[in-house]
Amino acid sequence: MTDATLASTLLIATAMALAGFAFGLAYFQALRRTVDLIAGRHGWAAPIGLTLARLAGAIVLLTLMAQLGALPLLGGFLGFLMARMIAVRLARRAG
Repeated sequence: MTDATLASTLLIATAMALAGFAFGLAYFQALRRTVDLIAGRHGWAAPIGLTLARLAGAIVLLTLMAQLGALPLLGGFLGFLMARMIAVRLARRAG
């Protein structure tokens, strides 16, 4: 692997980490909204729609990252996990 190839792969992995983080924040916000809708007994259509949108988004994003290679996929997943960590901390403070 040349230096240029390694540098471009690391740049893509970093970009995917940021994309994974941004998607993770949106994912866990949608999850929180889904739980609020279910707990508030506001019907089932909106929670089911949000759940399907979250899953479809995760499938699409992770598939695109996987097509870029193992390192970008790992970077994206790590970004997603960082967003999860923030979402859990915020939920603990609120609850």
